[in-house]
Amino acid sequence: MLSLHDFFKVLHRDATCFSDRMAVNLVRLSRWGYDLVTGYKHRTIPPGKEMTLAQLRKEGYLLDDKAWLSRILFLESIAGVPGMVAATIRHLTSLRLMRRDNGWIHTCLEEAENERMHLMTFMTLRKPSIFFRAMILGAQGVFYNLFFLSYLVSPRICHRFVGYLEEEAVVTYTKCIKDIEAGHVPEWSDLPAPKIAIDYWRLPADAKLLDVIYAVRSDETTHRFVNHSLANLNGKTDVNPFALREPDMHMKGKNIAFDRAESEAYLEESHKFFQEQYEATMKAEKKTEGQ
Repeated sequence: MLSLHDFFKVLHRDATCFSDRMAVNLVRLSRWGYDLVTGYKHRTIPPGKEMTLAQLRKEGYLLDDKAWLSRILFLESIAGVPGMVAATIRHLTSLRLMRRDNGWIHTCLEEAENERMHLMTFMTLRKPSIFFRAMILGAQGVFYNLFFLSYLVSPRICHRFVGYLEEEAVVTYTKCIKDIEAGHVPEWSDLPAPKIAIDYWRLPADAKLLDVIYAVRSDETTHRFVNHSLANLNGKTDVNPFALREPDMHMKGKNIAFDRAESEAYLEESHKFFQEQYEATMKAEKKTEGQ
């Protein structure tokens, strides 16, 4: 029987040009600052070293539930910014130039909303302190304005930056999942999923927090795949291949992106799929009317 791991890989897109290298280095710099702020270390446990869970946490080999939650809350409060910025700029550009956007706005807004729901979900586990909220406010304010100005200059680099950023998010959630399944975060092992998560991802009523984190990681693979794919396109002329449907886990879980030719083929396949669905529906309705 196939497991969720069979549809997923931790992937990295090699930087092939100067702008890609700039984007990935900016993400690495952001990751360094992010790790510093959240106290993230996650050092490799030396083989054969006998230590209790408390000792492993004290020595910086493992994160406890509070440290994981602080890291996730900070990540998701920032991750919801790029999609909204991109959608805002593209929306205003479409209005100003009085031309269609080729389906990009909707996908960017979906990304922003999805990341916001991640934050709302984990907020149910703990209310951040005033200091933590102030730190997020400052980081968000700086990041929003920098990303806004950057998107005006080069949307392609910005989408590539987000693609690399989502790669890091996938790595973070993968480590979190491994720690929970290994019993290193016992506080979360049998913790029920928040109701907001059950409703949003349509999870079973008895779902656990681990199921939620699997769902969140799946979302991050979508953002990874979509943003790297959008960065491969011409933002002014190319149609967003995900305007009609998102890639499924078979595609986004094991692949890093579409190139331009693959994007066009996927868009044509989507048109064909929905046309066939429409024709099948119309045929069924006519058959029903004739009975």
